[in-house]
Amino acid sequence: MRVKVIPRSSKNQVAGKEHDIYKIKLTSPPIEGKANEALIALLAGKLRIPKKSVEIISGKRSRLKNVRIVGLSEQSISSRLKE
Repeated sequence: MRVKVIPRSSKNQVAGKEHDIYKIKLTSPPIEGKANEALIALLAGKLRIPKKSVEIISGKRSRLKNVRIVGLSEQSISSRLKE
């Protein structure tokens, strides 16, 4: 799945989906991987899966990232992120 991260936001949240890209707001700054860690924690929590099932496969230093989710279908991911 593709995500666009908006760091230094007021709260951690999934802010919607536009053109197959999820917009995710994070309170963490993009320093020393803190935003990436927060992204993994947020996605794992929202999807109700272990953190090890969420992996950033590209874009670790970019706002636009490709994330691999293990163990869930695309439909399950979409419905859980809307909750």
